[in-house]
Amino acid sequence: MTRKLWKVGTNSGNNGCPTLYTTPSGDYVVQGDRVTDPDELDQLHNLTDDEGAVVVPRELLANFGPREAVHVPQMISFEEFDGMFTTLCHSAWRLETRRRYAWDEQQDTYREFLTAGRVDWDLKDAWCRERREQVALGKRFERVRILDEPPTEGQRYLLDNARRNTTAGEAIRVLTRSKADELQLPGEDFWIFDARVVALLHFNDADDMTGVELITNPVEVLRYAQAREAAWHHAMPYDQFRG
Repeated sequence: MTRKLWKVGTNSGNNGCPTLYTTPSGDYVVQGDRVTDPDELDQLHNLTDDEGAVVVPRELLANFGPREAVHVPQMISFEEFDGMFTTLCHSAWRLETRRRYAWDEQQDTYREFLTAGRVDWDLKDAWCRERREQVALGKRFERVRILDEPPTEGQRYLLDNARRNTTAGEAIRVLTRSKADELQLPGEDFWIFDARVVALLHFNDADDMTGVELITNPVEVLRYAQAREAAWHHAMPYDQFRG
């Protein structure tokens, strides 16, 4: 269905370019000179065949862009989220804050842990193979897991799971919840990819992960990066925890 475009403003005089338009949904459409230089297009991040780029004069956005800051969560699919672990360039870092994860408790390995107190992990499964391949490319994967004192059943399961993670090439550290509270760490689970984008993990009251929100605002990303630095500095290797 063709959208109705409303002209917001232009810096072009009478030739029609560049011009800013808005749509019924509140999105913006920019009319401007196309970027055609192959070397310039190569510098754009993940430009698809369906996308294009135009030059937007700073004064056009300053004069006619939205004045109010509106937070609209940028949600991505679980498939897109999974893809980030192979398209990252340098590093992925996670903070795990929850006392339980419903997904873990649905696994055969969880029942094995409850029975035997440890798991005979399959170190050749698809997840381990993919992680080892990415690590072999020079990419770094790290996590800090927050533990209660004493750890919950789900947290003890993840302590055992850390053996699998490290075999696949991840570095796992742990931090007590009292220390995390002292450091005023966020009370939410998130990943940081390449120190430039945060994937904030959403959960419901039943501890099911319900969605993934991307955060790319540099000011917000910096806040999570500062939490990462504090958590990693104060955390200990998982196998040194004696709680």
